[in-house]
Amino acid sequence: MNTPSSKPRVITAFEKLSKDLQEQIKLENPEGFSENLITFNNKDGDKISALRFETDEKIYLVKMSKIVAQQLIEDDDDYDEDGNLTDDARESYEDKYDSDFEGEDDDEDDN
Repeated sequence: MNTPSSKPRVITAFEKLSKDLQEQIKLENPEGFSENLITFNNKDGDKISALRFETDEKIYLVKMSKIVAQQLIEDDDDYDEDGNLTDDARESYEDKYDSDFEGEDDDEDDN
């Protein structure tokens, strides 16, 4: 049963997020942002496009259009020319934020 979240919602720009939050968003979106955008109406009734990212404390709605989302990935050295998070960046961020983003094939040799 889904119940509405009581977490505070923060509407912001990607550039205004801390580096840590930006890195966690990249881990959650290894193939870029544009396919994961949602739209909603703000308090003034304007339609807003954003990337949703949830932490234990808050729900972030990171404002960006599809064009901006694509440009962010294109300009980011953590993503390759195909728009995918590089293995080096992914491994680095997984090590840094290990508990939430471990890959399925980790610890395969422990059996």
